[in-house]
Amino acid sequence: MFELVERIGKYEIVKELGRGATSRVYLGHDAFADREVAIKVFDLSETGGDSHALNMQKKGFLAEAALVGKLTHPHIVEIYDAATEGDTSYVVMEYVSGGALDRHADVSTLLPIGKVVEIVFKCVRALDMAMREGIIHRDIKPGNILLTEEGDIKISDFGAAIRAANSADTTRNMDDTVEGIVGSPGYMSPEQVRNETLTHQSDIFSLGVVMYRLLTGRLPLTATNQMSMAYAILNTEPPPPSSLRSDLSEVLDRITMKAMAKDRAKRYQNWIEFGKDLTQAFAQLRAEGEAASDSQQFEALRVLPFFAEFDDVELWEVTRISTWSEFKAGSIVIREGDDGDALFILVDGEVDVSLRNQRVSSIKRGGIFGEILYFADQAAKRNTTITAKGHCDVIEIKAAAIRAASDGVQAEFNKASMRVLIERLTQMNARLAMMKAAEE
Repeated sequence: MFELVERIGKYEIVKELGRGATSRVYLGHDAFADREVAIKVFDLSETGGDSHALNMQKKGFLAEAALVGKLTHPHIVEIYDAATEGDTSYVVMEYVSGGALDRHADVSTLLPIGKVVEIVFKCVRALDMAMREGIIHRDIKPGNILLTEEGDIKISDFGAAIRAANSADTTRNMDDTVEGIVGSPGYMSPEQVRNETLTHQSDIFSLGVVMYRLLTGRLPLTATNQMSMAYAILNTEPPPPSSLRSDLSEVLDRITMKAMAKDRAKRYQNWIEFGKDLTQAFAQLRAEGEAASDSQQFEALRVLPFFAEFDDVELWEVTRISTWSEFKAGSIVIREGDDGDALFILVDGEVDVSLRNQRVSSIKRGGIFGEILYFADQAAKRNTTITAKGHCDVIEIKAAAIRAASDGVQAEFNKASMRVLIERLTQMNARLAMMKAAEE
């Protein structure tokens, strides 16, 4: 059983943050790192079993915690430490102070539609990375998606994943269970209810329910008790979200309902499919006048050759140091003779390059310009003018921002920029060779 304590391991306990049937979450202080941490404590004695079984649980807990602790992603809560002491085991995590998404899961407190799509997209990218590491979350719900003070999100509580290897999906130590099955009743997939072996498609189903809830303020299915909910998940088709909220589009209906398909063959087969359909929703929202979100920027950059070697963590960092701008036809993006120290990447559209008022070439979607001054030690004069031929989307990244970025981002920028320079030198040499051959 849980008792009030002043310390857990090396961590000072500040206060209790929350509790479940067999777990408590505390706000702690790590004096060594001088930071606040969240500590989730599990009472293994509540799960039953003899001492040998308890020891096996402890070993399995630490092994799985170590696996989850390797997950490094901007939208997953970082695990710092894990240990077992007596009948308890605990996980020490990054503390996220902005609260959970469940406070935006009611009709009166809903987030803007674009923000919901952005949140779901970020969850998709994070859970795709976890899947590639062999980890299924098993308990995706608004209460396990945390908001940072800046309004970003982080997926928390991989506790079900940590315990999965030992539990055979039948432990009773989750805060919510249906006949002992790991998960939260309203968000369970049909295969969870049937206590089948789970894949990432179970998390896809649960995230579809989260999307439905954040868009409408209601669960797709309601019931008076847990067993009735289990029956509804297996047998009842929910109404589309737009039937509960008239300003939701057919695209959002289609995405949400496909994610929640009871038949796994009709559900999204992988996270990439889910993410691609979410980009359609982004495009529609953008057409309706919403500004590009950082998730939309991330997806736009992901398909550009310049960023091919950037991993997700590095690319999310790029979105945070970039300025996204739109230019109409005839607009000057950079002007010859102006000072500058930033590089630009053409996300969409085409631009003309001119020197002394004479057009010399053009740059198409995915092209980079202004990169020469990125390699300079200080701002210098631009030697060309770049003009939008039609509507263009351009990102600007200051050299100072790149130099202040992580080592990984700096290394990838240097490699990508050098590839561009080599390609241009190769093209120039080819033109010179052709000119020389023509003269002969």
